[in-house]
Amino acid sequence: MIRLLLFCLLVGSSVSALAQDSAPPESVLTLEQAVNIAQANNRSVKNAQLFASIDDDQIAEARTYRFPSINLYALGSQLLTPVNFTFQQGAFGTFPGIGPVPATNTQIHTPLRPTFYALTQFSQPLSQQYKFGLNIKQAKLTKLVDEQKLRAQQQSVTSQVKQSYYAILRTQSSLASSEENLKFDRELDRTTEQYLAEKTALKSDSMDVKARIAQEEYNNLTLRNSLASQKEQLNDLLGRDIRTDFSVAEVPEATTIEASLDAAQAQALSARPELAEARLAVQQAELNRRITKTQYIPDVSLAVTNLSLTNINLLPSYVATAGVLVSWDPIDWGRRKHELAAASKTIEQSKNSANETEAQILVEVAAKFRKLGETRALLHATTLQRDAEREKLRVVMNQFEQKTALLKDVLRQKMSLETVTNQYNQALLSFWTAKADFEKSLGEE
Repeated sequence: MIRLLLFCLLVGSSVSALAQDSAPPESVLTLEQAVNIAQANNRSVKNAQLFASIDDDQIAEARTYRFPSINLYALGSQLLTPVNFTFQQGAFGTFPGIGPVPATNTQIHTPLRPTFYALTQFSQPLSQQYKFGLNIKQAKLTKLVDEQKLRAQQQSVTSQVKQSYYAILRTQSSLASSEENLKFDRELDRTTEQYLAEKTALKSDSMDVKARIAQEEYNNLTLRNSLASQKEQLNDLLGRDIRTDFSVAEVPEATTIEASLDAAQAQALSARPELAEARLAVQQAELNRRITKTQYIPDVSLAVTNLSLTNINLLPSYVATAGVLVSWDPIDWGRRKHELAAASKTIEQSKNSANETEAQILVEVAAKFRKLGETRALLHATTLQRDAEREKLRVVMNQFEQKTALLKDVLRQKMSLETVTNQYNQALLSFWTAKADFEKSLGEE
């Protein structure tokens, strides 16, 4: 019986390494798979992709303004009052041999009947081509901004997936440890009951073990509920059915950091989508100022106009004209001046925002870099502590076999090892969480 208990103690000391053993191979979801699924199916990423694709249509729309336009105005109506024209005798003059034209007072009468008016205008913009070109550039800049927003959304989703994945791994490992502890406590309870029947153990010892079992069962239930909720949240991030069951793969050992802080900051400044978006905003503001200045340019177009009139006596039924159409508002009471001043101030705002974004990125990278170093140091310390506690447990177990140590000494050392092992697992997961945050701060996809 004692050797059985010792076996359970050894199993419990390394339980965190067995977190994934109970799951079938096909249900294991690796971190890389989770990230790939999220990038393909996450709804926020899909919406960001749609925004970027809409920009292509807006660029094509901006190009259409360069081409000729045809405007058609038509009116079909019923005359409510007659249309009459009266020409006095000799209204067009008096000519030798002919006399006055017209010879008598003449009235042209249009009765109450349906009439139709049609005006067709064909125009080709000329001076507006410069403004249209600027609008096309503005649409292209908008597309570049939305592409950076897409990158930022993808990076955010990747970071969320990693954080959720590590949280599940932490809970899954804790649940496996709880199950092993519960198994050990139940075996210990059976042994204590046997010793109690043999009157070699106290009633209070049995009650303590039962209380420990009840507490561990509560912890087990809480961990199972937390694990279920965390899996649902990750499934939602992956854009799939939240009821999909899976387990996560074991966290690999910590890797070394090769980049220095200066190199990391330089990489972040060249890769962070927020900074690229801020710099594009400066270009947009500068381009918007140029577009505002085009309001001083008159709109000049080539125009061909056709006018059709039906069922109106005396008036011509068809009139066609061709020429140059000029439209300009010379007096604006300072409106264009103020718009131009506002556009100039917007440029300054955009530059200040870009500088602020750059400074924030440098601060964030430095903080994440230092945090990663701290978690690495903590991981190294907890590793040494775990190894030391394992060695102490080995010594106590040898003493117990030689009857120079009590069972409570073994249990005490076992609990100490469990505590340190849990600290090691937390330190390892904290390291990978900090590494994920650091990678995000660098602008890595």
